[in-house]
Amino acid sequence: MNHISKAKSSYHHGDLRQSLLVTATEMLNTQGINSLSLRKIAENVGVSRTAAYHHFKDKHDLLCAIAAQGFSQWQQQAEQLMAKQYAVKKQAYREFVSAYIHFATENANLYDLMFGRTIWKDQGSNETLRQAAYPSFDYQVKITQHWQTLGLLPQTTSALRLAQVIWGTLHGIAKLLIDGIYKDNTNVDEMCDCAVQLFVSTQTNS
Repeated sequence: MNHISKAKSSYHHGDLRQSLLVTATEMLNTQGINSLSLRKIAENVGVSRTAAYHHFKDKHDLLCAIAAQGFSQWQQQAEQLMAKQYAVKKQAYREFVSAYIHFATENANLYDLMFGRTIWKDQGSNETLRQAAYPSFDYQVKITQHWQTLGLLPQTTSALRLAQVIWGTLHGIAKLLIDGIYKDNTNVDEMCDCAVQLFVSTQTNS
């Protein structure tokens, strides 16, 4: 049973907002952003459009909520990686790089929404989105500091600037894959390895 049918058959008043989000995210992933409207989502969940408007004031509000869940989902995945124990410190960073690229490419439409102009341009982000997106990047800075402390990443650059550049590099690779410019996905692991070699301190052997 897919997410849409699950939401349609199992929601009750208390979790209608989440059911709408689950359905909207499924529609985004399978049909693209143009498929989304509160009317269509409400129909798939099995409620009236008026009921949907009780939870989201308009489509933009819904899109921000979907993207916010995406940021939370990625941060949870990153935190799980950081909680693991690695015999080789460099492998922790390698898994982070790989996980980021795979999260982006496996959730391409969601990723495009999370980092796209649709919700960010002209101060379009709302409080729900900012409360998820900003902590997600703050966490990126925090783990960058952690890797610097371990001697894994260079300590000559501020954690903020290094996190920004690392994020920009991974985002660029992800977008080139998502947009079909890098057509050979079999090279993803090699690109991840290259990204690791670019940033890992040359003095690190562990």
